[in-house]
Amino acid sequence: MDNRIFLFLATILAGFALIKVPFDGTFLESVSPFTTVVGILTVLVFSLVMIYDGVRNLFSKK
Repeated sequence: MDNRIFLFLATILAGFALIKVPFDGTFLESVSPFTTVVGILTVLVFSLVMIYDGVRNLFSKK
Protein backbone atom coordinates (compact mmCIF):
# COMPACT_ATOMS: atom_id res chain seq x y z
CA MET A 1 0.00 0.00 0.00
CA ASP A 2 1.19 3.46 -0.85
CA ASN A 3 2.00 5.39 2.34
CA ARG A 4 2.24 8.68 0.44
CA ILE A 5 -1.56 8.88 0.28
CA PHE A 6 -1.74 8.88 4.09
CA LEU A 7 0.94 11.56 4.20
CA PHE A 8 -1.04 13.69 1.74
CA LEU A 9 -4.23 13.22 3.80
CA ALA A 10 -2.39 14.21 6.98
CA THR A 11 -1.02 17.29 5.23
CA ILE A 12 -4.51 18.29 4.09
CA LEU A 13 -5.78 17.90 7.66
CA ALA A 14 -2.89 20.04 8.89
CA GLY A 15 -3.87 22.69 6.34
CA PHE A 16 -7.43 22.70 7.64
CA ALA A 17 -6.08 23.00 11.17
CA LEU A 18 -4.06 26.07 10.15
CA ILE A 19 -7.18 27.63 8.66
CA LYS A 20 -9.34 27.02 11.73
CA VAL A 21 -6.90 27.70 14.60
CA PRO A 22 -8.04 30.71 16.67
CA PHE A 23 -5.30 33.23 17.35
CA ASP A 24 -7.59 35.93 18.77
CA GLY A 25 -6.34 37.35 22.03
CA THR A 26 -2.87 35.78 21.80
CA PHE A 27 0.52 37.21 20.90
CA LEU A 28 0.29 35.29 17.58
CA GLU A 29 -2.72 37.30 16.43
CA SER A 30 -0.59 39.17 13.89
CA VAL A 31 0.34 35.94 12.03
CA SER A 32 -3.28 34.80 11.67
CA PRO A 33 -3.66 36.01 8.04
CA PHE A 34 -0.40 34.30 7.10
CA THR A 35 -1.41 30.96 8.62
CA THR A 36 -4.77 31.15 6.87
CA VAL A 37 -3.10 31.68 3.48
CA VAL A 38 -0.60 28.89 4.13
CA GLY A 39 -3.42 26.57 5.19
CA ILE A 40 -5.48 27.31 2.08
CA LEU A 41 -2.48 26.80 -0.22
CA THR A 42 -1.59 23.55 1.55
CA VAL A 43 -5.09 22.15 1.15
CA LEU A 44 -5.26 23.18 -2.51
CA VAL A 45 -1.84 21.90 -3.50
CA PHE A 46 -2.08 18.53 -1.80
CA SER A 47 -5.67 18.00 -2.94
CA LEU A 48 -4.55 18.59 -6.51
CA VAL A 49 -1.62 16.23 -6.02
CA MET A 50 -3.96 13.51 -4.76
CA ILE A 51 -6.33 14.04 -7.71
CA TYR A 52 -3.41 13.90 -10.16
CA ASP A 53 -2.04 10.76 -8.53
CA GLY A 54 -5.46 9.12 -8.60
CA VAL A 55 -6.01 9.88 -12.27
CA ARG A 56 -2.50 8.72 -13.13
CA ASN A 57 -3.06 5.43 -11.27
CA LEU A 58 -6.45 5.02 -12.93
CA PHE A 59 -4.92 5.10 -16.40
CA SER A 60 -1.68 3.24 -15.61
CA LYS A 61 -1.04 -0.10 -17.28
CA LYS A 62 -0.60 -2.59 -14.46
